[in-house]
Amino acid sequence: MKGPMMHRTGTAFSALIGLTLAGLAGPAMAQNEDKMIKIDVTIGTETLTATLDDTAAGRDFASMLPLEITLDDYHGIEKVGDLGRQIDNAGAPRAYEPKAGDITQYRPWSNLAIFLKPFQSSAGLVRIGEFDGPIDALSRAGEIPVRITLAD
Repeated sequence: MKGPMMHRTGTAFSALIGLTLAGLAGPAMAQNEDKMIKIDVTIGTETLTATLDDTAAGRDFASMLPLEITLDDYHGIEKVGDLGRQIDNAGAPRAYEPKAGDITQYRPWSNLAIFLKPFQSSAGLVRIGEFDGPIDALSRAGEIPVRITLAD
C-alpha cells in the first residue's frame, strides 16, 4: 500500500507544483510588463525613449519627473548632470558595469550619468534604466539641456 500511495501522492504533488508554477508565471510576467516605466528624454526637438528598471532606484527617479537638467561630457564616455540628491538604491549591488545607453546615478556625487560607451564596473554606480534605441542626440560635444518626463 505504501508504494501505490506514494506514487499517487508524488504525481498529485508534481501536478500541483506544475499548476502553481504555471499560474504564477503568467500573471508575474504580465505584472512586470505593467510595471515598466517609460520615459521621454527631449533634447531640442528630438525625443528619445527609455525604460526605467522596476527597482527602488527606477521608481525613485520616476518620482522626480518631470525634470530639466543640463548634461555635460565626462571623459567622452558619459553625459552627467547633477540630480540634487541621491536616489534610493535599496537592493542595488555595490558596483555596476555600465554599457552604452544605460541610465545610472553615481551616488557619491549625486550625478545622473548616461553612458555613451561601455565602462568598467564602478562602485557607487546604480543602474536606473536604459534607452530603448539609439542615443546619437546625446553624443554632441559640450553641455546639452534635456527635459525628462514620464511617457504618455
